[in-house]
Amino acid sequence: MKKVNLLSPGNTNSKTAKNSLKTFILYLSPYNYNSKGVNLCPKASKGCALACLYTAGRGAFSSVQKARQNKTEYYLRDKKGFIANLSNQIMKEYLKAKKGNYKIAFRLNGTSDIDFVYLLNKYANLDISTLKDFAVFYDYTKILGKAKKYINHPNYTVTFSRAEDNNEDANEAIKLGINVAVVFSGDLPQRYKGAKVLDGDASDLVMIYNKGIVLGLKAKGKAKKDKSGFVINTELPF
Repeated sequence: MKKVNLLSPGNTNSKTAKNSLKTFILYLSPYNYNSKGVNLCPKASKGCALACLYTAGRGAFSSVQKARQNKTEYYLRDKKGFIANLSNQIMKEYLKAKKGNYKIAFRLNGTSDIDFVYLLNKYANLDISTLKDFAVFYDYTKILGKAKKYINHPNYTVTFSRAEDNNEDANEAIKLGINVAVVFSGDLPQRYKGAKVLDGDASDLVMIYNKGIVLGLKAKGKAKKDKSGFVINTELPF
């Protein structure tokens, strides 16, 4: 089978383009947007689904959506082959970075919520911690168990995403010192649930260089009209 290019350069994403490290992102089709109806974002809430950035930016183009759908079908059809291909592409970029003596970053869940770190180890025998000298990995997740699983990983940072239906999990994550992403309308507050709020829109790497903080994200696109509670109105008590 022809090797599919799985990783997109981070400069195609308006926020990731601000990263100080050269970044690569894996974009799949979220939720059950695939021929098998498999949900690749198992904890996605209704508010999250409505506010999803899947069609934001370049994702608005049908050609981009088609490419993401093709990658998703590849993953569902041949998981082992997909992971082997992903591992090869990660190693290719890692070896370039090592040769050039610069650090790179990978976000393997641009629009999905899959434990790729586990799958890379299982199917490709790739332990990403062995790449920590020149590569860092990061993700957002709504699966608290995933965030807790990797809380002490040397080069994989997982930020828990708060939604309208997971406040208890978000509160637990904050207490555990796990970074939590929260979407706000209006100006970002200085603190949320006792944790310091930093501008998560400034760069994707804010989560890597800071621990135990809330990544404040401003409501964008459809999220500006959210009524589900996914977006926190800073003009109201919270």
